[in-house]
Amino acid sequence: MSKVLQSRAQEVRLLIQAGKAAPTPPVGPALGARGVKSMDFCKEFNARTAHIEPGVPVPTKIIVQPDRSFTFTTKTPPVAYFIKKAAGIEKGTARPGHDIVGTISLKHVYEIAKIKATDEHLKHLPLESIARTILGSARTNGVQVVP
Repeated sequence: MSKVLQSRAQEVRLLIQAGKAAPTPPVGPALGARGVKSMDFCKEFNARTAHIEPGVPVPTKIIVQPDRSFTFTTKTPPVAYFIKKAAGIEKGTARPGHDIVGTISLKHVYEIAKIKATDEHLKHLPLESIARTILGSARTNGVQVVP
């Protein structure tokens, strides 16, 4: 039997802090296992996220080609990050639906929805639908939305 070489691009999804990519876990092992020099990725990622406040979590999708070259796209930070920042809390509740750890206004929800609407996978959705998903995320994090 002959060995079949892998000739498909591989996709790696990581949540990396803006401007703080380093060849340590999770970046190093995820890319090293696919033969990519993680330092090259880190330099490019840090340069591309230099305009974002350092430490903001940035969802990143990296496509690794069979020749070990890569391309990557970044998205806006997760909804939970925006909710926690708007509510001024460190982390969400351990008991969603029972404990309320903070409050945000409906205006905050629509501001977050406007930011998330720029993501490629949400562009086809109306702003109201995105806002509804944000309301659900707020509930999950123990944050009450007040009018």
